Amino acid sequence: MTLEGKVWRYGDNIDTDVIIPARYLNSFDPKELATHCMVDIDETFAGNVKEGDIMVGGHNFGCGSSREHAPIAIKASGVPVVIAASFARIFYRNAINVGLPALEIGDDVEKIKAGDILSIDLSTGKIIDKTTGDTFQAPPLPGFIQDIAQAGGLINYVKESK
Repeated sequence: MTLEGKVWRYGDNIDTDVIIPARYLNSFDPKELATHCMVDIDETFAGNVKEGDIMVGGHNFGCGSSREHAPIAIKASGVPVVIAASFARIFYRNAINVGLPALEIGDDVEKIKAGDILSIDLSTGKIIDKTTGDTFQAPPLPGFIQDIAQAGGLINYVKESK
């Protein structure tokens, strides 16, 4: 599966309370959560993100609490994949569980800038920055994780496999 979109770029240690602040956790509706995604560090994100845009973060993306609301809010914003130097493990697993692929590319992430256009092959982990011509390699997601993402999350994947 190949994805292409414009980059929304964030730095290191973006925690789950920044992705979706706790004051908005009174809703479990994904679209409602999306309206508050990133609001404390980027007031423009929720109103301007387009379906297919790509979120890129630095080191330790998704640190903090283990709330699933964070990857749900990102995914409901229309973002089909998050790329970072590294992810907090609980965020990574929660992202996979809700069907949001997460790709790690280490320090190469510093070469990707806000507004760049990326093309991503989820099956191989190859990322092409169409703006600069740079190519990056993330470890490809294992087949079953790709299947979970394509199913829209772990629950759908399990339902489909019955």
